[in-house]
Amino acid sequence: MIRILAFLAVVFALGLGFAWLADRPGEMLVTFNGYQYQVSLMVAAVAVVAVVAAVMIVWWLVKALWTSPYTISRYFRVRRRDRGYQALSTGMIAAGAGDGALARKKTKEAAKLIRSDQEPLIQLLDAQASLLEGDHEGAREKFETMLDDPEMRLLGLRGLYLEAERLGDRNAARHYAGRAAAVAPQLAWAAESTLEDLTGRGDWDGALKLVDAQKSTRQIERDAANRRRAVLLTAKAQALIDSDANAARAAALEANRLRPDFAPAAVVAAKLLFRQNDVRKGSKILEAGWKAEPHPEIAELYTHARPGDAVLDRLNRAKKLQELKKNHAESSLAVARAALDAQDFSTARREAEAAIRMDRREGAYLLLADIEEAETGDQGKVRQLLSKAVRAPRDPAWVADGVVSERWAPVSPITGRLDAFEWRAPMERLGQLIDGHEDTPEVQVPAIAAAPARPVQERAGTIEHTAETPGTATEEKTDDRAGEDHVTPITAAAFAQVPEDAEAVEPAQELTRLPDDPGVDPDDAADKSTRRFRLF
Repeated sequence: MIRILAFLAVVFALGLGFAWLADRPGEMLVTFNGYQYQVSLMVAAVAVVAVVAAVMIVWWLVKALWTSPYTISRYFRVRRRDRGYQALSTGMIAAGAGDGALARKKTKEAAKLIRSDQEPLIQLLDAQASLLEGDHEGAREKFETMLDDPEMRLLGLRGLYLEAERLGDRNAARHYAGRAAAVAPQLAWAAESTLEDLTGRGDWDGALKLVDAQKSTRQIERDAANRRRAVLLTAKAQALIDSDANAARAAALEANRLRPDFAPAAVVAAKLLFRQNDVRKGSKILEAGWKAEPHPEIAELYTHARPGDAVLDRLNRAKKLQELKKNHAESSLAVARAALDAQDFSTARREAEAAIRMDRREGAYLLLADIEEAETGDQGKVRQLLSKAVRAPRDPAWVADGVVSERWAPVSPITGRLDAFEWRAPMERLGQLIDGHEDTPEVQVPAIAAAPARPVQERAGTIEHTAETPGTATEEKTDDRAGEDHVTPITAAAFAQVPEDAEAVEPAQELTRLPDDPGVDPDDAADKSTRRFRLF
């Protein structure tokens, strides 16, 4: 468009010039080689313009003839390149669709038309075709060749990483991911794999630096970065709690500042403060964490903050926690445990029952059973409460990837994922406890067959005593039906063999029949066939 406007402007300017000359007549006299040439001014101007145009046309023709070999070669080169890119595009589409044969064919065609050093995508298409053909060894060699090219290095590392993951070689996969993360920390796959490697080795400082790099490159949001930093700082504090108390305290306090509602961070920070006799600050941290989310570890540490406190003092501290978070099951359970230690059974029972009303679960029934045993010792009620505990929902625990742990851990023991544990009730009772007895053999409960029904006598008869010689065993009469139990008749010899100091056994009490129970007719009972049941 600009060229058209420029051309029109030039034509318009020439038209104006010739019109101006036409309005002003004049003559031009030229003396050359003894001759004088006299022409009008208009003719002279047209001649000058014609000469200039002729010179330009001649120059264009000479230039076109001079550059014609290059122009012709460039035309064929561009055409060849277009065909190569068309083959490359078709090959990439075939590789994405899973057509290995077409991808290999287009790879060869593109390699003939375009040099691989000019177009790196040919190397990628070649590696993809090898993977589709099942030649993983050849694909790995091509990915390793890409490492020498700075432009293709990340692509080669990505391919080698995926091949190592496919083979299950996690060490090699993390090695390639670490090299990629060092060059480009914005790569999510490289950063996540490297983070798992660092946390698996316990390199918390390196993991913190990587999280900061992810945050600076905007790979993860600020809240997610703060959450990860809090988890890593808590893990660092737990690792240094016995070796470097000051560094552990700084890490724990920063973790608590980033996530005040994170119970493990609050617990480890308060524990370190209590060791340094800063009970007031540690208690404030625990109170803030309890307000955000009540947790039994916070209650346990808070009530035992001062080792020299009496049981009543611990009960008062538990009641203080209850005031901070009223109408919550954990608050009632904390007071019930402290009251049980103080032998205030009425308070303990009242709070345990309140916890059951708010959140019916296994731990509340177990605590109520402990209270019942300590106060009354009634084993019947204790067994009843224990049976309710078995049927009640489980208490919350740290759960990650189907694993139930009694203690929090920064990474999952199954996948190595950071911040995988959640405080919630397990979905089933088949979860594996990390600290449990894993090698305990499973006990098979045998099936118990019930005794066959015996005919009921219409009248209570006397026991017939058969005379036998002492020392002679009474013969058991076998029944025609195989597998039927038999009762040996009671004899006088059997009574004679009972020791004199034997303990008398009270006769079994007859079950009281309800007024509306018609009972069982003896004739009907005798006619019924013997049935066996299995108790599971």
